[in-house]
Amino acid sequence: MHSILQYQEIISKHFSELTISKQPDNLYEPIRYILSLGGKRMRPVLTLMSAEVFDADIFKAINAATAVEVFHNFSLIHDDIMDDAPLRRGNQTVHEKWNINTGILSGDAMLILAYQFFESYEPKIFRELAKLFSKTALEVCEGQQYDVDFETRDDVSILEYLKMIEYKTAVLVAAAMKMGAIVAETSEENANLIYDFGLNLGIAFQIQDDYLDAFGDPETFGKQVGGDIIENKKTFLYIKALEFANPTDKEKLLQLFSMQPEDNTDKIQSVKEIFNSSGASQATQQAIKDYTFEAFKTLEQIAISDEKKQVLRKFGESLMNRNV
Repeated sequence: MHSILQYQEIISKHFSELTISKQPDNLYEPIRYILSLGGKRMRPVLTLMSAEVFDADIFKAINAATAVEVFHNFSLIHDDIMDDAPLRRGNQTVHEKWNINTGILSGDAMLILAYQFFESYEPKIFRELAKLFSKTALEVCEGQQYDVDFETRDDVSILEYLKMIEYKTAVLVAAAMKMGAIVAETSEENANLIYDFGLNLGIAFQIQDDYLDAFGDPETFGKQVGGDIIENKKTFLYIKALEFANPTDKEKLLQLFSMQPEDNTDKIQSVKEIFNSSGASQATQQAIKDYTFEAFKTLEQIAISDEKKQVLRKFGESLMNRNV
């Protein structure tokens, strides 16, 4: 088994050598730009890791991994437009660097390009990959719509929130892992178990991402800290704060999330104080641990060696303990 760092280096080298030399430049240059920004590239790493866990050559899975990463970046371009986000990975977002129309069209092209990377596989594997990918892509869109809907609601429950992040984020993590299993042609049971492992890990990852959006270091987080608060998003932190806060703080939180001031500095600070004083911050950190350990329980059922289970466990632990 390769180390996580080695997988990241392989993916990084692959994307640095990936040439998208099609025309017109105004369509493809934004695609080259967003893919060049890098990031941790967790999802394609998981595809390679999963393939190797089930004894396949990781380079057999490189095109499936590429499809996952291209799709993920397509979704980021469109998410950034919807959120009016100025930064992505510490750099200008595509719609800020170019314009909204370019972001929409280049994003659309990336979705189609993602499918094309499956064409290198034999028909049986291609069919399984494409079927999983189509299901996942639709769920991601559904999750994004739930996220948008929640912005105008004050009664979002924890269960609704968890369904939203399962669709918006976790299913792509799960699919990335199952794609590695499909390419490796392991058993259906193993493929489904690695999907469930990735699903729970993905939920933990998104709750952690929501936490870091409020409490991350702006120098290393790569996105605008407090962005979810500015957008009045109903995150795990927010829902738990409403559940735990005293009546005065609950009323204040509801009021703050009904505002969209020009300068959000005071709003962000006030909301974060309620997140901390109510106990929502601690509850959120506990939820991250709970879903990570649920992933580890699933891991124990997969028919692979203990050494390989340890590699997957180490990856999960690194996600749970990240601070950027």
